[in-house]
Amino acid sequence: MGRYIARRLLWLLVVIFSVSVITFVIAHAVPGGPFSREKKLPPAVLKQLNEKYRLDDPLWKQYVDYMGGIFIPRLTRSEPSTSYLEDYLINIPLGEYTLRWMNFGPSYKSQSRTVNDVFRENLPVSAELGFYAFLVASVIGIPLGIVAALKQNTLVDYIAMGIAIFGVSVPVIVLGPVLIWLFAIRLPIFLPSGWGSWRAEVLPSIALGLGSSAIIARLTRASLLQVIREDYIRTARAKGLMERVVIIRHALRNSLIPVVTVMGPIFAFLVTGTFVTETIFGVPGMGRYFVTSITNRDYPVIMGTILLFAVVIVIANLIVDLLYAWLDPRIRYD
Repeated sequence: MGRYIARRLLWLLVVIFSVSVITFVIAHAVPGGPFSREKKLPPAVLKQLNEKYRLDDPLWKQYVDYMGGIFIPRLTRSEPSTSYLEDYLINIPLGEYTLRWMNFGPSYKSQSRTVNDVFRENLPVSAELGFYAFLVASVIGIPLGIVAALKQNTLVDYIAMGIAIFGVSVPVIVLGPVLIWLFAIRLPIFLPSGWGSWRAEVLPSIALGLGSSAIIARLTRASLLQVIREDYIRTARAKGLMERVVIIRHALRNSLIPVVTVMGPIFAFLVTGTFVTETIFGVPGMGRYFVTSITNRDYPVIMGTILLFAVVIVIANLIVDLLYAWLDPRIRYD
């Protein structure tokens, strides 16, 4: 198991390198630059900005300098930090000095802030929204699929799958305004925008997680229907075991293997794919910064966001692979 995890982590470096190269090349291939505006800047000012941010260097040197700032630690004098995570993961205190790495560089759009500042303030909000949406998807999807499978071809099954089809068919850009109109305007139960209060967090979490819950429900139903027809399930019933024990102890655990397979990518998608939801509900997450960074050619924000999201996706897939062995003891990674 340990060797398997080590190999996957080494592949993580390969993935990061590949994603960084592709992102860097595509971002710089788009016409225009971070300081291109409708009203052109004076040539002297534009030259100073390019020299300040080293945009006049060759592309290969810009790439090496950027990746070096992320992965090469640098020893600097200690400064007070407001982030516990940075103190013990990104910045390592060494007495009067601090070993710093993961420096994503300055933001060209917000020149008084660095990309690390943007991440520190906005990334936790996006991650929290994605986590809540994943809980919504799991809490709704798995029970809905189980009930539909156990009540196959009944009214309960049709209602459950109707809800699943509705969740898959209606995108967030349509569902979000409907939820705001219904539960924040007509019935002022929740807040239509913002973050930090449970009344503001419920609607965006439901809007983002409902579509994924439908996918989980349909897959859970199909997988459980296949498992409960296996010979060992009939044997368990013939031994006189209670139906609840047969389903929970024998059928459900094996039927969750395909479900867990898709839940890893779904988790990564929900944590990293909150841009539209944040815009609709006015959530102060990474969405607005990432979208504007593309139009403004803010290369450091684009690169840093995509690299972080690539890491989340790879780690989510690794966790899914490790869960296989827990769900099915026959699976080994030797």
